[in-house]
Amino acid sequence: MAFLYSIFDNPFARKALEQVIVPNYIADNLKYEIRPYQEESFKRYIYSDIEDFEGKPNKPYHLLFNMATGSGKTLVMAGLMLYLYEKGYRNFLFFVNSNNIINKTKDNFLNPQASKYLFSNKIVIGGKEILIKEVDNFEEADEENINIKFTTIQQLHIDLNNTKENSVTYEDFKDKKIALIADEAHHLSSATKNNGALFGSWEGTVLEIQKQNYDNILLEFTATLDYESREISEKYQDKVIQKYDLAQFRIDKYSKEINLIRSLYDEKERIIQALILNLYRQVLATSKDINLKPVILFKAKQTIKESEQNKLNFHKLIDDFSAKEVENIKKTSTVGIVQKAFAFFESKNLSSNEIAKRIKSNFKEENCISANNDKEAELNQIRLNTLEDENNPIRAVFAVQKLNEGWDVLNLFDIVRLYEGQNTGGSNTTIGKTTLSEAQLIGRGARYFPFTLEAGQDQYTRKYDDDTSNDLKILEELYYHTKEDNRYISELKKALVESGIYEDEDKLETKQLSLKLDFKESDFYKSGRVVFNKKVEKSYGNVKSFTDLGVSKRNFTFTLSSGIGQKSDVFGKEEKDVKTEKIEQKDIEISEISNHIIRFALAQNPFYYFDSLERYFPNVESLSNFIDSADYLGGLEITFNGTKTRLAEISNHDYLLAVQGLLQTIESEIKSNLTEYEGSNYINKPIREVFKDKEIKVYKDSERADGQFDVVSEPKWYVYNANYGTSEEKDFVKMFAKRFEKLEKNFENIYLIRNEREIKIIDKLGRAFEPDFVLFCKQKAGNELTYQVFIEPKGNHLKAHDKWKEDFLKQIREDKKTIEIESDKYLITGVPFYNNENENEFKETLENTLNE
Repeated sequence: MAFLYSIFDNPFARKALEQVIVPNYIADNLKYEIRPYQEESFKRYIYSDIEDFEGKPNKPYHLLFNMATGSGKTLVMAGLMLYLYEKGYRNFLFFVNSNNIINKTKDNFLNPQASKYLFSNKIVIGGKEILIKEVDNFEEADEENINIKFTTIQQLHIDLNNTKENSVTYEDFKDKKIALIADEAHHLSSATKNNGALFGSWEGTVLEIQKQNYDNILLEFTATLDYESREISEKYQDKVIQKYDLAQFRIDKYSKEINLIRSLYDEKERIIQALILNLYRQVLATSKDINLKPVILFKAKQTIKESEQNKLNFHKLIDDFSAKEVENIKKTSTVGIVQKAFAFFESKNLSSNEIAKRIKSNFKEENCISANNDKEAELNQIRLNTLEDENNPIRAVFAVQKLNEGWDVLNLFDIVRLYEGQNTGGSNTTIGKTTLSEAQLIGRGARYFPFTLEAGQDQYTRKYDDDTSNDLKILEELYYHTKEDNRYISELKKALVESGIYEDEDKLETKQLSLKLDFKESDFYKSGRVVFNKKVEKSYGNVKSFTDLGVSKRNFTFTLSSGIGQKSDVFGKEEKDVKTEKIEQKDIEISEISNHIIRFALAQNPFYYFDSLERYFPNVESLSNFIDSADYLGGLEITFNGTKTRLAEISNHDYLLAVQGLLQTIESEIKSNLTEYEGSNYINKPIREVFKDKEIKVYKDSERADGQFDVVSEPKWYVYNANYGTSEEKDFVKMFAKRFEKLEKNFENIYLIRNEREIKIIDKLGRAFEPDFVLFCKQKAGNELTYQVFIEPKGNHLKAHDKWKEDFLKQIREDKKTIEIESDKYLITGVPFYNNENENEFKETLENTLNE
């Protein structure tokens, strides 16, 4: 069964989607940077809205975004609200199934002081400031701003089917076009899933609202859509516009990695072990100037009473806590990360007494909180949803079930299961309900805690997957502490693997990737260098004009309003002998427009506030310089279209509207060329420091599990003992083996190195690319130039999506940068993608590149 989202897997649709531009006013008015998959969501909606294609959703639109927990669904909602506002929508109905989520979402949308507020401090669309207003019903809404009614689906159902004063009614939806936004939308399909009647159900109420107006839009968001249900799949087949699940979220490195800490410890020792790891994370982060307060969740089995008792037991443990408990774990724990923690404490001269003292201080009673019933959760919801804030002291949370949905937390690093055994009702083939619930909680806690240690690092993604010895890897991991129990662990792993948040270790095997001894003994390994660059913050120091930021120096056209028009009937017959004035044009230089009008227009647009101008135009000396200089506004003109009468009587208001339009055009052109980061100049490192022996994990029986020993074991030009690459990469190596003899005539020191993610190259937009192979070969005669060639085999299904990488390789080749390193010279170049279908073309290009 093909879903709507699968349309975008088509190479032609992908190419068309790449041409879709997300309007600047979306990114400009959101507080957070838009991630690639969020931009994809915007593009898919915009494409579906403005283009005609087979399978296009019918009006009234009903679409669903299936996006992983923690992927920023609310930011997508906020961005779509801005897009719909510009399209004429003013009224938005947000509903979900829980009061707790409603309260949290109100903070995100309405409270600029909230740490997770979604919008910029000032929302400006079309040069006009827009407010976000909460309304009880749409009769009190206005036409200038975004009006949102927040409610639960239960309350909405009651209000619509039991009309009372001031409540929303079906009539409210008939004469106003409304965008309905449903969070945790999987709760809205119970009637469909259970083959029940829609009439009288929550689901029926929502669909009844939607159909009240042809222009109404229903946008649903959920992390969990039951694709196994035939009824659900049939309902949403033509509605799921984006599927970005937990598995992809983890693969893209936006989540923590999950680790199960299993031990034969009893409950008390499991808790202490988690407390020690909690302190380790804190001290380690502090030593790297990372502001982190790690949180532990203590999970009870089934009842609130159990959780309350757990909390009392914990407070007694903390009251009595001493160096004795710390020493016990130090002597008895065989968990590697725990021993690593104690080694780190020793390096920082932290004694067992000091460790105990800090743990007692961190976890005193006022720093612990419960979240077990509705009243408790509502009372504590602000503290529970702001655990990352500096002024939030909470270090431990005690819960049963209340946090499985709608809870956003980044600094949860340990979950301690305070009970034992399976007790889930699961079998060898099915996963029990309790275990599924635990897996959902782990998935929610796996949200990544953002940090960065150097310029250009993406603070929101994991950095140390391939650097297992790095101490900071623990800041990218969530630990689930449980008693060693083979049956339970097996079931939990199965639930986590099915959710996509956990890698099935049983399906993975570790492969040893070793550099060949001949290569390690070569002069090239000992003294050769590899050249690459780094991601750095974009520098605008050389920007001295609009042209330097890609603004085309052309006149902005503004049409003056007038009463010119005519009447025609529905069949296109126009009035005859209608006298109309001829439309003429008049060019007016910016310098001819009153200075106070220009300054007022600049003041209305945050992009032109002076702190923004200083950033993008650091050579502008003052606002007056920006207005008067021929390199900036002073060098531009506005072409006014209008009748002779209107052109003779251009008012100050006309000038203001024209200048505002000009400024918006300039802003759009600049922002389309702006980036936060760029690639640095080339740097280099010794080959021996970059390419080393390492272990990698591959899926058993996959195409990558075969090391291609028959091709790469013997030849000295392939530096590793195996090639655990894709089929496309293996085809490339076979092709290279056939061509080696020809290369050997003109080159020496020919080495092909599979990159294994050791080096990145960064393009001018700050995008990171890890080429699969780096080829080195040194000329035998002449200036003994060493070629360093970046090579990327790519399957047909990925070529369109990764076209920017191929363009980057082409640019590297055209630049022909020669780098002198001591007495050696390296020419840095690249070739287009290798694909087994274009092999002959690739061979020719590679040979031409090495002869340039």
